[in-house]
Amino acid sequence: MGNGKSVLITGGSGLIGRYLTSLLLEKGYSVAHLSRGRGYPGRVKVFTWSPEKEVLDPVVFTGIDYVIHLAGANIGSKRWTAQRKREIINSRVGSSRIIHKTITDNNLSIKAFITASAIGYYGAVTSERIFTESDAPADDFLGTTCRLWEESADLFEKSGIRTVKIRTGVVLEKSDSALSKFLSGARFGLFPVIGNGKQYLPWIHITDLCNIYLKALEDEKMYGPYNAVSPDYTDIRKFVKTLASVMKKPFISPPVPSFFLRLAMGESSVVALKGSRVSSEKLISAGYSFLYPELASALEDALK
Repeated sequence: MGNGKSVLITGGSGLIGRYLTSLLLEKGYSVAHLSRGRGYPGRVKVFTWSPEKEVLDPVVFTGIDYVIHLAGANIGSKRWTAQRKREIINSRVGSSRIIHKTITDNNLSIKAFITASAIGYYGAVTSERIFTESDAPADDFLGTTCRLWEESADLFEKSGIRTVKIRTGVVLEKSDSALSKFLSGARFGLFPVIGNGKQYLPWIHITDLCNIYLKALEDEKMYGPYNAVSPDYTDIRKFVKTLASVMKKPFISPPVPSFFLRLAMGESSVVALKGSRVSSEKLISAGYSFLYPELASALEDALK
């Protein structure tokens, strides 16, 4: 439990940040946000920063025990132009570096630095391989982004700060996630299968994800990377078929050809068209017990 300890969250107004903030407050933590805007006055204390301009007042860290770093440009919301790729990388790497620089330059102390990462670390690939935390990063854009993201977090580890990296899969939450995109067609009884439907979709329920962050805060034995994905291996076809069943609708599944998605999304279409299985065994071995290990029950809860 919180016991009066304080957590600073970057990206606190985003999907994960909002849910995580509520959980931490419920558990007795004091929560502050580091935001480009004004955030949610009254709920948490909000500090402003400008990582692009390397502007971060060290007073932000006064009394802070932990930093959870969630900030980063949405990887799938826009086409991957050269400029957008730079924004995606810099929003993750540059922000980590300015936090580290501010802490070290001012001889500040925190108990742990916990950063978001993604299963994109293993690349945009569909294969029979089950990826684990010991696998090397891919050399495509997703793999390179995650590698640089995690290397910027390694600066904290080198400074003697316990560092945890949460490699996150597709988050199940009904209003502001990948699931909400599936629901836009599902309301009309349509459950489109993207591409050939054989690509895997490593997923995690939003509640499990927030509880993993909580465990990372409280379990001093946790350090390094952890795959935050359900142990239930699911491909796209199984995902939409299960969604139809949970919603008690017939499985009407118009195909979405790969070429159409590539035309609409460009290079970023690989996020939807590729996917392999990712292991959660390291997380389970660390003592985490999933509340929603199976897709059907996870979808049922997410749709409530």
